[in-house]
Amino acid sequence: MPRAKWVVAALTVTLLCTGIGVLQSTEGARPTASTATTDDSLPSRALGLSGHRRLVRQLERSEEHTPGKGARSLRTAPGPLRAVTGPLRPARPLRLRVPSLRVDLPLTDGEGAAAWDSDGTPPGSAGTALITGDGLRLGELRPGRTVEIPRADGRTAVFTVVRVSPGEASGDEDPAGRPQLRVIGGETAVLARLTGQRRTR
Repeated sequence: MPRAKWVVAALTVTLLCTGIGVLQSTEGARPTASTATTDDSLPSRALGLSGHRRLVRQLERSEEHTPGKGARSLRTAPGPLRAVTGPLRPARPLRLRVPSLRVDLPLTDGEGAAAWDSDGTPPGSAGTALITGDGLRLGELRPGRTVEIPRADGRTAVFTVVRVSPGEASGDEDPAGRPQLRVIGGETAVLARLTGQRRTR
């Protein structure tokens, strides 16, 4: 019996020494990409955060490869579009924007590429505002497109085109006095109704 105990003790010591040697050799080895990922994720898994970390990494990668992302684009992005329930307070219009035609022009009180009738209704207020211009290519507009008028009060009035017609399109007044915009350029007249507004950033 003493001999059997000695044999068991010797085998135990041998196995322990072998295990220590294996651990030391793997500790000195350089971790591969797969083991590094596993080791890195072990604390997160223990805390139940592995899914969160994966999501954060995916978002970071998508931002790196998505054009137009970053602090500059966020600063220049317009505010959210909000529906309007009535006319806006009168304010001086600053620009004429027609996104589908890539038109973005300053508005003047008289002559210019785009001018508004300062004696009439300001765009966004109750009634029909009038803007005239040259070279606006209004004939390319279609109903459903939008015309935007940034204003001095920090709001942008957004109008939706309801009609594109030749000439000056007389008889466009709304009996209810709802806010409308009439844009005349060359031989084409556009009638649009106020449908939304957004904050100008």
